[in-house]
Amino acid sequence: MDIETRKKIIKNQKSWKFATALMLLYLGGIILAIVLLKHHQEETVKVYPEYVFTYAENQSGDYPTTQGARYFADLVEKRSGGRIRILIYPAAELGDEDSAVEQVIDGGIDFTRASLATIVSYNPRSIVLMMPYIYNSREHMWRVLSGKTGDNVLRSFDGTGMHAMSWYDAGVRNFYTVDKPIRGIDDLRNMSIRVQASNLNRDMIRALGATPVTVVYADVYSALETGTIDGAENNWASYVSMHHSRVARYCTLDEHMRIPEIQMMSETSYRRLSPEDQALIDQASRESAEYEKELWQRRENSSREKAEKDGVEIIKLSDKEKIRFRKAMEPLYRKYCGDYMDLLTEVVSAGM
Repeated sequence: MDIETRKKIIKNQKSWKFATALMLLYLGGIILAIVLLKHHQEETVKVYPEYVFTYAENQSGDYPTTQGARYFADLVEKRSGGRIRILIYPAAELGDEDSAVEQVIDGGIDFTRASLATIVSYNPRSIVLMMPYIYNSREHMWRVLSGKTGDNVLRSFDGTGMHAMSWYDAGVRNFYTVDKPIRGIDDLRNMSIRVQASNLNRDMIRALGATPVTVVYADVYSALETGTIDGAENNWASYVSMHHSRVARYCTLDEHMRIPEIQMMSETSYRRLSPEDQALIDQASRESAEYEKELWQRRENSSREKAEKDGVEIIKLSDKEKIRFRKAMEPLYRKYCGDYMDLLTEVVSAGM
């Protein structure tokens, strides 16, 4: 091949490479334009939240009430098309339960969940729903809370700064003891029993013939182990998760208290919403309550099963003893519910 022919071939190759490079550059530009256009379209249709609300929860992330909160937030975001977003802060990140309620009332926090025992001072009439031995069973309590009575109590919080939306479950509380089982009311006489720090709880223990003792929750295990107290009371989940079942091996199913909880929204935040969004929030809350109720029942059942496997003796009271326990509460009903006997009668009648 002569030199001239070789030059022509090299020139043609360069031209082809140049044309190929131009073609690739052109195609790359088209692809880039398509990507940018698609991104622009996605940005155009993307919905940014109109409201971003805060939800304070003092329990851990795997607790039924926290899972209920997340379920609620997901329902609201989905049904609002992303316009309403609720950020969940578990494990008391925004303060303990009392603090969260105060902030909800002031409008600093938008949502929280609180025990009726925490908020009863804002609505004294609601104390009826947490009185000792007022419910015959779990079904009895939910018949009350899910019906007209429960709705009326929720509405009675209007004007307190709290918009009460739905009832959450918190299980049933039973007595558990170290050395002496409670098979009847007489067995409680002179026992020292740890209770939550409230006048109602202390009065309940005294009415049963025992001595109420206030111990910080984190120290109850040690108090049981060392004999500082003879027993304590709590729900199944706490009894097992705090390892009280390892030292207090007798658990009496007296079911003295079922203290419901309320999922609530700040009235200040609630009033900012349109009637349609208010209805959306309320409906999502009711549905999340049903979800939380199922989660709580599963947790309660699994905790009881674990206690039984670990050798805890579970004691069921006779019908006669149950009547004696309830009879002992009559002075408390008059003391705490004297002005609300109509509501008390309404609740008791629902169990007949």
